[in-house]
Amino acid sequence: MDLGTSRRRGAFYAVPVSNFVDETGVFVKAGEGGAGAVAFRREAHTPRGGPDGGDGGKGGDVWFVADRNVASLLAFRDHPHRKATSGNHGGGKGMHGAAGEDLLVPVPEGTLVRERDGTVLADLVGHGDRWLAGEGGRGGHGNARFLSNRRRAPDFAEQGEYTEERFLVLELKLMADVALVGFPNVGKSTLIAAISAAKPTIANYPFTTLVPNLGVVRTDDGFEMVVADIPGLIEGAAEGRGLGHAFLRHIERARVLVIMADVAPPGARMHEADRHEQERVLLGELLDYRPELLDRTKIRVAARADLAPEEAAEAEAEGWLAVSGVTGQGTRQFVGAMRRAVEEARESGEDPSAYVVHRPEPEGIRVVREIDGSLRVVGRDAQRAVALSDLTNPDALAEAQRRLNKLGVNKALGKAGAKVGDMVHIGAMSFEYGEDDLR
Repeated sequence: MDLGTSRRRGAFYAVPVSNFVDETGVFVKAGEGGAGAVAFRREAHTPRGGPDGGDGGKGGDVWFVADRNVASLLAFRDHPHRKATSGNHGGGKGMHGAAGEDLLVPVPEGTLVRERDGTVLADLVGHGDRWLAGEGGRGGHGNARFLSNRRRAPDFAEQGEYTEERFLVLELKLMADVALVGFPNVGKSTLIAAISAAKPTIANYPFTTLVPNLGVVRTDDGFEMVVADIPGLIEGAAEGRGLGHAFLRHIERARVLVIMADVAPPGARMHEADRHEQERVLLGELLDYRPELLDRTKIRVAARADLAPEEAAEAEAEGWLAVSGVTGQGTRQFVGAMRRAVEEARESGEDPSAYVVHRPEPEGIRVVREIDGSLRVVGRDAQRAVALSDLTNPDALAEAQRRLNKLGVNKALGKAGAKVGDMVHIGAMSFEYGEDDLR
């Protein structure tokens, strides 16, 4: 079995620095629900027709969907707003309003969704993974829904549910089997170009690689693995020094880490650190960033071995792989070592890129005390209970009271210490807490 790269080497894709965005904010707003209609039958031979107002349509949802064809979060940089369409209002003759269309927002595989305060909401790892970023508002009931034996001609309906705009933070962590980790200018880009169809920028100055690059390495028997060329790290990267701190997140997904140390003579290096010192600094940065990274399988590579044969031989005696991307020295052995490590990691079942979605608990209702001493009932069901078209209508007010009692709002107010005369707010409705509410 030839573990070297073949002429059918995998496709390589790289995103120019100006077009690569791996962290951004996005404003999400789901569609609002349509209002229910107040209408009555008006046929010639039905002088006292009953209510026939239709329901409003549900607003559209906003979904984030992982898409392998999306490379970065660039689409959100200049256009950060995503809004679904609202539902239509109901009509007479039992006509229900059409629902708003759901909005599917494509994001790259490996996108992490956070709240503004850093709380993780979802981790969209694989193609097709999706998360509900904004739930559409429910449509309001038309007056036909409120017909009962006691209420023969209801002349009120329910408003559609409003939705609020939500700010979220998107963070991209590249998906790769292997991550190449090393100082600037240790030959990572040259090496990845030698083992795949990569064509990264290569030059003799620090931080040539300004964006992470992904390359697919394919062997002759069809085995594939994704290798990430991570921009060079320097000491203090975990605390924000250099460029590397911005890309440490892209190492988190990798199953295998390649620790690359430059063994070229001191005059040919951009730094003074020898092989052992480079390894110490790199492992120290990974430890400071995420200690669990040190538990990953690691391959040690003595890079640019063609420039220092004696140092390369010494490194090989200590278990390192001596490799040169320029001459091809050791590249077959390097690809083979990566393959074995990736196969073992895949078979172990340990997947650092496991799909995770955090779903909040159902909100229910709760009572909070405002600064002015009034009480506010918070909760989607409570707000919907009073979202009727005309609360000056006695029947509508009675319906709202019935709904609130069913939800246990009176009991919740009592437990919160409500007293006669306190102002209570529920959605757009405000009333004074009275004797009747204490029962």
